[in-house]
Amino acid sequence: MAENHGVLGAVNDDVPGHQTTQSVPQLNHAVVSPIQTDGLDDKAQLQQRSVDRADAQHEQDDSTIRTSTNSSTGLSVDTDDSDAESALGDMSLASSSVSATSSVFKFVEKYGRTFHSYKEGKYYLPNDEQERNRLDLQHELASRLLDRKLYLAPIVKPARVLDIGTGTGIWAMEFAEAHPESDVLGTDLSPIQPAYVPPNCRFEIDDCEDDWVYTYKFDYIHGRYICPFLGNIPKLLASIYENLNPGGHVEIMETLMLMKAIDNSLDGHILKTWNTMLIEGIRKIGKDPLAAVNLKQWMTEAGFVNVTEKNFSVPANPWAKGEEQKIRGMMMSNNLSEVASGITTKIMTEVYGWSREKVEIFLTDVRAGLKDKSLHGYVPVLCVWGQKPLQ
Repeated sequence: MAENHGVLGAVNDDVPGHQTTQSVPQLNHAVVSPIQTDGLDDKAQLQQRSVDRADAQHEQDDSTIRTSTNSSTGLSVDTDDSDAESALGDMSLASSSVSATSSVFKFVEKYGRTFHSYKEGKYYLPNDEQERNRLDLQHELASRLLDRKLYLAPIVKPARVLDIGTGTGIWAMEFAEAHPESDVLGTDLSPIQPAYVPPNCRFEIDDCEDDWVYTYKFDYIHGRYICPFLGNIPKLLASIYENLNPGGHVEIMETLMLMKAIDNSLDGHILKTWNTMLIEGIRKIGKDPLAAVNLKQWMTEAGFVNVTEKNFSVPANPWAKGEEQKIRGMMMSNNLSEVASGITTKIMTEVYGWSREKVEIFLTDVRAGLKDKSLHGYVPVLCVWGQKPLQ
């Protein structure tokens, strides 16, 4: 069997939780042995097999992405959090005051949430106001990880910029404001962007995996949190390469849908089962929530040069030492709680055949676990960028 190398490598000592990496692993899927299900009816047996396969898959993913020690994450447990509440303040999600651009598109309603209707089902998270608030929270967390920067690629006054999977459009608008010399286009499956935007920013409904028919090329193409929803990332990177000017840059930032721990505090916990059932469930619908670990390799294979990857470890709640880590942990905890609400019902009912009632009971325990600071979980985040050769 080929050796798997960890995604997160040596610690960047300048900023706790920041990592560098030298290699990218290939994902393998676990082979699960038969289990004993005596005494269970057919439906319960199927559900129990799903749980057991998920637990086995978690062990496989652990061996694929090895980030199990304190020194590899830059995170340490805070044993004295008496000042945690004052440091964090009120970190709950705020209500959005921004309306959607269009009432022309009728959204699909399921499970008490709304989902996009264009290319229905491709993006398996909702697109309602609750989800938009979460997307903006993700943007704020990314801003903190990047030291208040919008990007890490060494771009210089790009004339044309494309933001694929723009979501609420917050990144595209902030980039446009910071770069008045750039023409910024944001594309997404959902028309959930605001009506009032900077004059050099605009939005279009589009699927980035369709054939690209732009009549011009870009100098910088950016994407965040898109890989788990894509069916063919190498093909997308080929489209990006073809539609960049020589010397142009691509940059993709992703949160891996994988909860790790610096110790054994997650062993046997419902959060581990939840996480791995989601991973297996998403793979069953033809997507890979951990595909981003291959971005560096795929960019290189697509022809990009100067490909660089930077890794971060974000606490899953405010258990880690340091005010900044606590803030990041609270933001991630809120993010995960919202994701739990938005994705778990869809995957558990449509893939595993669970009832809505069973899912809600399951989610009650998941949300409680996400708040438990005795669990020292963290979520890997990575940012990868590369450049199209000048010639």
